[in-house]
Order: sequence, then C-alpha cells, then structure tokens
Amino acid sequence: MKLDRNSNAYTYIFTVILVTVVGVILTAAFSFFKPYHEKNIKQEKMSDLMYVIGLNKDALQDAAESQGLSLSYELIEQYFKQYFVRQIAVNEKGDEVSGVDVFNLNLKAEMKKPAGDQVYPLFIAEKDGKKYYVIPLYGKGLWDDIWGYVALGEDLRTIVGIKFDHKAETPGLGAEITTEWFENRFVGETLFDEQGNFTGIDLVKNLENTADKTDHKVDAISGSTLTSNGVEEMINERVRHYEAYFKKIKK
Repeated sequence: MKLDRNSNAYTYIFTVILVTVVGVILTAAFSFFKPYHEKNIKQEKMSDLMYVIGLNKDALQDAAESQGLSLSYELIEQYFKQYFVRQIAVNEKGDEVSGVDVFNLNLKAEMKKPAGDQVYPLFIAEKDGKKYYVIPLYGKGLWDDIWGYVALGEDLRTIVGIKFDHKAETPGLGAEITTEWFENRFVGETLFDEQGNFTGIDLVKNLENTADKTDHKVDAISGSTLTSNGVEEMINERVRHYEAYFKKIKK
C-alpha cells in the first residue's frame, strides 16, 4: 500500500524511521569514540598529577625530546608510572584501605557518603630524591563543579604545587583559578602546623602581605568572591581528612 506523502500517517512513519536511524548512528558513534574519550581523560589526569610535582608539559616535552621521542599518550603513561610510586586510599582514622581503584575513584560520588564511610585517595610520587603527596580536590564554585590537585612536600604540610579546573566559572573572573599566576600564590603555604594539626587556608581579598607564607592566607581573585570561597572550602574540606594518616606516617 502506497502512503500519501501529505498524510499524517506518512509523516509519523517517516519520523519514527528517521529517529531510529539517527539513534542507531549516535549509539554506534558513542561506542566507537568512548575508548578515545576515556583515554583522553586518563591522559589529562596523569598530566595534572605530574604538573603539581613540577613536571609541566614543557618539562615532559623536553624529557621526550631528549630521548628522541614525541610526547605520546604511551610516553605520558610511562612517565607517570616512573614518578608515581604508590596510589593508596585511606580512611578518616588514617588507616590504609585495600581493594580501592584509586586512580579511577569517583570522588564526587564518594563525597556523598558520610565522612566516616568515605575513602580518601592519595598519590605518592618520588622525584629527584624527594617524596610528594598529592591529594585530589573536588568542590563547588559559583556556577558548577570545581576540582584539582594539591601536592605537599616531604614535610607533609607545605604546598609545593596546585592545579585547579572548573566546569562553568565566569571567564575573566572565576575562571582565572586555572591560571598559573593564581595557582602559584599557594606554593609555599602550609596546611598543617609542625605538630601535624590541620590549619587550613584562607583566601582573602586584597591581601596586603602576599609574601608571608606563615599566615595561612592567600590573595583571592578580585571580583570572584564566591568562586574564591569555593576554592577555599574545597581545599579545607578535602585535606583535613588526611590529618590522621599524615600523623601516623610522621611517627
């Protein structure tokens, strides 16, 4: 039976067929590109973790060129395994928790649990004879999620590197948290006192003495109060949970 192209039935059947075909194509495309997408996410994460211990893209590029190689995904993964010697999860009491896929842990989902039920991922690196302890961060900015990593030195209290990223902060304002000039303001600040007690950090607008690294204060981004507050809360909320573990390994 031939349908009238101007009839409602023809329009309905044509729409169903079109939606079905497009759906099949999109599903196939998603399945095809999913491994590449996951690979890109993993590469970005490894790069960010290396960045906070002083291995930025230029340093990795130089290392690759010294070997006569290009900076591929495989080489980034090789460098990551070379420098990051342990990936562990700890609990609120400072005990290590086994059986956790630390690298792929969904921190956002984990944070929905009570603090006592969460596990806290920690990446331990060694570079130039020194140890670094990298803590993943996750929080809320003005508009949406913000996240990053903070690296502490061998003293388990001093920030040696930090990296931020965001989903939807305002360009020129809150989005400036991803810039090196802002991230560098945290380097040298301490998050714990000499006894290992958590002190945290304050982001202060128009901070006068920005050179003082003993006051636990960092100059905030002008005009971005809510994003700065989100960064402060993110760091303090996440890092405080590692106090018990750091005190244990200090002993």
